[in-house]
Amino acid sequence: MTSVEENTDHTADSGPGGYAEARLRLLQEESRSGPSRRSALAGLTDTWLNALFTTAVRETGVRAATLVAVGGYGRAELSPRSDLDLVLLHDGKADPRALGALADRLWYPVWDLGLALDHSVRTPGEARKTAAEDLKAHLGLLDARTVAGDAGLLAGLRTAVLADWRNQAARRLPELHTLCRERAERAGELRFLLEPDLKEARGGLRDATALRAVAASWLADAPREGLSQARRRLLDARDALHLVTGRATDRLSLQEQDQVAARLGLLDADALLREVYEAARVVAYAGDVTWREVGRVLRARAARPRLRGLLGGRGDRVPPRAPLAEGVVESDGEAVLALAARPDRDPVLALRFAAAAAQAGLPVSLHAVRRLAAQGKPLPVPWPAEAREQLLTLLGAGEPTVAVWEALEAEGLITRLLPDWERVRCRPQRNPVHTWTVDRHLIETAVRASALTRRVGRPDLLLMAALLHDIGKGWPGDHSVAGETIARDVAARVGFDARDVAVLGTLVRHHLLLIDTATRRDLDDPATVRTVADAVGSVGTLEILHALTEADARATGPAAWSAWRGSLVADLVARVAAVLRGTAPVAGEPEIPTTEQERLAVEALRTGEPVLALQARQEDDAVGVDLVVAVPDQPGVLPAVAGVLALHRLTVRAADLRSMELPDRLGEVLVLRWRVAAEYGALPEAARLRTDLVRALDGSLDVPARLADREAAYPRRRGVVPPPPRVTVVPEVSSLATVLEVRAPDAVGLLHRIGRALESRGVRVRSAHVSTLGANAVDTLYVTTPEGKPLDPAEATALAGRLAAALA
Repeated sequence: MTSVEENTDHTADSGPGGYAEARLRLLQEESRSGPSRRSALAGLTDTWLNALFTTAVRETGVRAATLVAVGGYGRAELSPRSDLDLVLLHDGKADPRALGALADRLWYPVWDLGLALDHSVRTPGEARKTAAEDLKAHLGLLDARTVAGDAGLLAGLRTAVLADWRNQAARRLPELHTLCRERAERAGELRFLLEPDLKEARGGLRDATALRAVAASWLADAPREGLSQARRRLLDARDALHLVTGRATDRLSLQEQDQVAARLGLLDADALLREVYEAARVVAYAGDVTWREVGRVLRARAARPRLRGLLGGRGDRVPPRAPLAEGVVESDGEAVLALAARPDRDPVLALRFAAAAAQAGLPVSLHAVRRLAAQGKPLPVPWPAEAREQLLTLLGAGEPTVAVWEALEAEGLITRLLPDWERVRCRPQRNPVHTWTVDRHLIETAVRASALTRRVGRPDLLLMAALLHDIGKGWPGDHSVAGETIARDVAARVGFDARDVAVLGTLVRHHLLLIDTATRRDLDDPATVRTVADAVGSVGTLEILHALTEADARATGPAAWSAWRGSLVADLVARVAAVLRGTAPVAGEPEIPTTEQERLAVEALRTGEPVLALQARQEDDAVGVDLVVAVPDQPGVLPAVAGVLALHRLTVRAADLRSMELPDRLGEVLVLRWRVAAEYGALPEAARLRTDLVRALDGSLDVPARLADREAAYPRRRGVVPPPPRVTVVPEVSSLATVLEVRAPDAVGLLHRIGRALESRGVRVRSAHVSTLGANAVDTLYVTTPEGKPLDPAEATALAGRLAAALA
């Protein structure tokens, strides 16, 4: 009987029923959780398997055998649905049939209970040979322990396996590192995933196990501070996930996060993810430090014999130290503190150290960061100019900033310098468009902004705004409003003067203004441009805001920025800059159509029928093609065109609708500009689209019925139920029309249904602006009465309610 059994007071007879009942009681005990329950479950399982083994040995006559637990079970860490990893060791002298009968008497009761089992039958020599050929088998044996039988068989094997591991470290550890990297590429980075795999993702339980293996090699060791607690958090989360789902799963799915959080005594799913992310960050950072140390040691070992030969045996010299900045030097590929550096007397040293490392593209020494954290002198408030300059130098270093910042954050230096950082640290973002947590997104935005500093007159304000633009996400309410107050406080603390503090406050408050306005508002409406100009206030601030908008979007994820979005923002910026400089065109001046639009419009007026053209987009990152449709002004154009596109399985990425009056021409033409992409296959021919559009407008093609038939034939798959559509009236953005904003899940025929609902209420769509972001659509519609005037406020509110009901 092993010592693990002493951790439980449960008893189980050798039959599966007794063990199953005892196991169920243990898992249902509210007082048992965490390491205590895992250890107790391992002990209970040991007791049952020991009894099975004893009976089987007596019946089969096999004497020189032992039952060995490996992997997680070997560490006495059994989660509720963990596999049982077992090896039946024998001395090779037993009768094969008797040995087979012994194994059957052990494995079949496990299978009968529905427990997952990973099993093998080997001699110590065979086990050692398998470990030499199979890295995963070798890792499992590093945690082997005896469950029942002759402990001497395992003792010799453990000694040999550990000796092999240490002797072969120069070959085995690079193999293990490659395995970890490949797994991270497949499963992603745990601390940035909305549905993370607690075991396989980078920073997960397998990485923690790999760090134990590195330590067992005696070649290097992981930073121990916080590592065991982080590993325990991940194991606790996995236990709760097993109990909630009743399955052996490691993926923390969205629909299960609230239940898992409740079982762990946490407030909600966000609190759960933040704990998991923090734990994963500790494990991932420990891995970075450890693997860097492994590489350094292996390189030193490889170089030492050659160096001794060249220097006549004087090879163990201190590596050369190249200066990087005051108190900072490079040594052996890392940034370290100079021998004469005094953190207790130099409050700027931490920032100077970080900035120098990032600018040189070097990793930072763990020892140096910990020394700065333990001995560093606090900065005065406001910061001296050098400290502010070093922070901006760090932020402007590009990609190397990320690793340096995370090293400082891991040791608590960032929250010491910027206390407001604590609220965004490891904070999840539940919008699937976002790739990163809030804190990492802010640093990624600074990285993107560093490439745009040549475009602005004040790169320091751009970099600082990038760092702070989402700082309000840890507070209730609109994060831009809360963030403005925090950004002003932080900017004053860092030492910016009052004028710069005001500009940074404006940038944070309006960091979404350009992208939202450009993609959801009518830029030809003078009120739209004037509203943005009033909010921004100056051409210099607009210039910075433009660069910040691009950096923010590029740091969000691939769906948040494109050449099309960039062109819309650039168009808006040009118009706003003209207003701020006093060179804007006269209000109400009609838009000058392009040559192609004018040609189509003339043709539409001449024939009295719709005319369209498909045009390939030129941008490298373009998704879809441009479709321009010109139609003589008449009711039902928007739902007809949108419905025909849906019937032809064209996804609308963006749309713009507006009336056009051509000089010296009678009549008005509606010009619809779409960006569309085929759901699959090739794009339909323009002639087919035009034919169906003509039929939809004259009523011979029943678009709603056709769409309903298709919906019935291909029902939506079950999944997470999205929130209901929301329709709001946006006040004070246009003097020419009433603005409605529709937020809804992107679905086939959505714009068609919107158009039909508006047509049925007798309102006219003056212009429409469609923006699709991930699985969500944000459609902005400028509507008027049939006479071309804005709706009465009460009528507008009622229309919004009816439209929301129609879309529900």
